[in-house]
Amino acid sequence: MSSPIEFLGEPAKRQNLRAWEWLKETKLMALPLTALRCWLGVMWIEAGAAKLWGAENPGFLHHSGAAVAGFASHGVPAYSWWGSFLHNFVVPNAAWIAVLVAVAEWTIGVALVSGLFTRVAAIGSLALLFTYVMSGTASVIGFYALCAIVILVFWRTSSWLGVDGLVASYRQHHKGQRAHTRLTWGRGAAGTASPVQKTA
Repeated sequence: MSSPIEFLGEPAKRQNLRAWEWLKETKLMALPLTALRCWLGVMWIEAGAAKLWGAENPGFLHHSGAAVAGFASHGVPAYSWWGSFLHNFVVPNAAWIAVLVAVAEWTIGVALVSGLFTRVAAIGSLALLFTYVMSGTASVIGFYALCAIVILVFWRTSSWLGVDGLVASYRQHHKGQRAHTRLTWGRGAAGTASPVQKTA
C-alpha cells in the first residue's frame, strides 16, 4: 500500500449489513413505521394546536410572545453561549419567534401524519427538539427525538404509506411509461423501411 488512504479503502464502497438494508427496504416495516410517524405527527399537531387555538394561545400569538420570552429568560440553558443566544436574540424577538414555533409544530405534525415531505418534517422535528433540550427542557423530548431519527433513517418505508409514497409511485410509473414509449418509437423508426420511389 502506498498510502494509508489506500489501505483504508473508499468509504463509498463499504457495504451495510444485509439485515440493515433489509430493514430499510422491506414493506413489512411500513405499517409499524407509519404508525410511529402518525403518532409523532399527532403529538406535534396537539402541541401546535394548543399554541394556535388552545390554552397556550395567549402566550404565543398575543402579548408579544410572553411564553417564549419567559421560557428563554428563566430556562436553564445547557451551555453559556446558548444562554447568551436566548437572552440576546430570542427574548427581544419573542413575538415572531412564538408564532414561528406554533406554526412550525402544527405544520410538522400535519406533514408527518400525511406523509408529505417526511424527511424534511423529521429534520424539523429534530431541530425544534434540539432547541428545547438546549434550553433546559427534558420531559419526553428524548423519546420524540428517537422517533424522529427512526423515521428519518427508514424514510423509504416510513413514508411509503403516505403522500410521498404516492408521488414516488406516480413518478416511477410515469418514468416507466415514458421509457417504454421511447423504446417503442425507437424500434418503430428502426424497423420502418423508407418508401421506394417509382421510376419513370
